[in-house]
Amino acid sequence: MSTESQEQQGFVTWFRLKYPDVLIFHIPNGGYRNIVTAQRFKKEGVVAGIPDLLIPKYHIWIEMKTLKGKLSPEQVEMHRYLRAIGDTVVVGYGAEDASRKIMELMK
Repeated sequence: MSTESQEQQGFVTWFRLKYPDVLIFHIPNGGYRNIVTAQRFKKEGVVAGIPDLLIPKYHIWIEMKTLKGKLSPEQVEMHRYLRAIGDTVVVGYGAEDASRKIMELMK
């Protein structure tokens, strides 16, 4: 079974080949850190629940999960907020699922 990181890497590789003129980038918001680094990042603006990827041109946020991944309560709240301000949030359960959902949105 693939990790979330492997699925995200596969998705980003596919996206950049399919849409070479559209910017997509990762928001390095998660992961485990020591307490000093975590406190510094929080002061710098890190917010729990922010999706993994952003396509700014289309206001599409992408949360990558493994096939059996689950959203955290913070992610559910952040997705609700982003949708409320008019942005689109996609939860991709693996690279293939994320790719299919993005192709539907970008028809």
